Amino acid sequence: MPRPRSEQARRSVLDAMRAALSSDGYESVTIEGLAAEAGVSKQTIYRWWSSKAAILGEALLEGSLPTPSLPVTDDLAADLRAWFSAMSAQAGDGATVELARALIAVTATDAELGAALNKRLADPIVEQIVARLSVAQEAGEVRKDVDAAAVADQFIAVSSYAALLGRGLDEARVDALVEVLLRGIAAREDGASRP
Repeated sequence: MPRPRSEQARRSVLDAMRAALSSDGYESVTIEGLAAEAGVSKQTIYRWWSSKAAILGEALLEGSLPTPSLPVTDDLAADLRAWFSAMSAQAGDGATVELARALIAVTATDAELGAALNKRLADPIVEQIVARLSVAQEAGEVRKDVDAAAVADQFIAVSSYAALLGRGLDEARVDALVEVLLRGIAAREDGASRP
């Protein structure tokens, strides 16, 4: 019968993973290094997790994750620019790049864990964007038939791509993205939906 996990050892391994990700990056993480840092044996780690991706997934699911707040003012374009700019500022950060790349590795090796992580990372962002677009729909700025969750997916895709590449979006790119987005979702002045 397998021995139950020691909660202290489990937390030590997860803390070691978070520390290694921040300092050395996901590619440099080894089971040997995690075991040494956590003060456990490699066998203990292999007994509890199938891969370093599984350790990372659990560490991310339990750790705190920063989510920029989407402002709500009377200017939708300014709000969207502020959100893209906040996400873009994170995209140039080395830890964010490593997190984006590691998330892809986790998702590729464990679809269920990847889905849970994506839900945890994306849901707060989706909720904010959907709420802001709902306000804009009520104000008549955005067409009623616009799928706000689909728009939110586009925000996440652009921000994730920037993080994956490790480069933020400059002001001109943010302005261009917001202009294209608003052109696609804005209500017509006559109140009719666009074709």
